[in-house]
Amino acid sequence: MTAVIIDDRKKNIIQLKELLNRYCPQVDVIGEAVTADEGAFLIRKYQPELIFLDIQMPHKSGFDMLAEIGDYHFEVVFVTVYDQYGIQAVKFSALDYLLKPVNPAELIQAVNKADAKNRKKQTHEQIANLLSTINTKKNDHLIGLPLMQEIRFVNPETIIRCESANNYTRFFFKDDEKLLVSKGIYEYDKLLKDYHFIRCHQSHLVNRRYIKSLQNKNNISELLLTDGTRIPVSRIKKGFVIDQISL
Repeated sequence: MTAVIIDDRKKNIIQLKELLNRYCPQVDVIGEAVTADEGAFLIRKYQPELIFLDIQMPHKSGFDMLAEIGDYHFEVVFVTVYDQYGIQAVKFSALDYLLKPVNPAELIQAVNKADAKNRKKQTHEQIANLLSTINTKKNDHLIGLPLMQEIRFVNPETIIRCESANNYTRFFFKDDEKLLVSKGIYEYDKLLKDYHFIRCHQSHLVNRRYIKSLQNKNNISELLLTDGTRIPVSRIKKGFVIDQISL
């Protein structure tokens, strides 16, 4: 895969190139840039298959650069220091990212995923969704759910609940559709917190909008949802759940 690295620190570019040479010989770095404008120029000139992109750069962010390019014929792996909002937006769009300093095992995994996605040509929709997540109101957001054969984009407001299935998560929607997603429920606990979702149990995440009542019987607490489903509430979470429902 041909690749371009865009990072405002030359030291970071050199370190990433060394890691790629050592652990990912299938990646051929054909360009380097230390500003978003230089990066956009290289992308248009060389048409690389893979971009390693820093989010926070002076004058213009990696997100800004993507918005200006508009034509996403490449895969993107964001390489950044921890930024809560930026990483959340990337995760919502089912895109990949690496935290600095880059872990070699995670780099190998990210490159392999980018190679697989390159064959499916899904990235255009994912980047468009990422930019939508950053620039629009919450109610307009879509989140990317990685399924076996596709990335499904859904409105969080249509999700009734999520249920843990080992390292997967099963999503239940208000139109009765169910999806099995290849990420653990802990990922969505963080991502859906601002969308009225409550982690009421280790294995359950519930959209507050669909809670009908909190019921107690024989010292066992359950949430009754509008679709008739009963969801257990752990003892340690009961107070938190009551506070969240009352918001």
